[in-house]
Amino acid sequence: MPSSVALLVNQVWRELPQAAGRANLLQVLRNDLQLNGPKFGCGLGECGACTVWVDGVPARACVIPVRGVTGRAITTLEGLTPMHGVAGELHPVQQAFVEAQAAQCGYCLNGMVMMAAALLARESNPSEADVRRELSGNLCRCGTHVEIVQAVLLAATRMQKSNEEVPS
Repeated sequence: MPSSVALLVNQVWRELPQAAGRANLLQVLRNDLQLNGPKFGCGLGECGACTVWVDGVPARACVIPVRGVTGRAITTLEGLTPMHGVAGELHPVQQAFVEAQAAQCGYCLNGMVMMAAALLARESNPSEADVRRELSGNLCRCGTHVEIVQAVLLAATRMQKSNEEVPS
């Protein structure tokens, strides 16, 4: 029986005690790895506050056992990389959320940003309806949905322009 659990989190291999394998991913990310982007909301995978990417696909960390993601690439809010890999910059979705003032309490922000970034990685020119559909499973109690949708559309526009400016 192995004495530790290996996780690839934000492109870094992390070794955790075997006991961590019995916990859910959210507990390990927050408590053991001090990654506080994913939030505990409902604990049932319903609110989206704990959203991370597992192999590039959005997933709810509060309902995933750590043993279910060993050897898979986990990306948290802290691991989102800015376009073109420029260190010290925010991901375009994060920057757009700041500029559109799309946060009040900030609790839903992790899930909204992670879902929006996943959408824009798949679809470079989403419609407002696409954005609303993608974010529909993420709850925001403050009522900033209008600003959140505006932020995602702003990020999409900027990412398109940035991609057009990059020489082939």
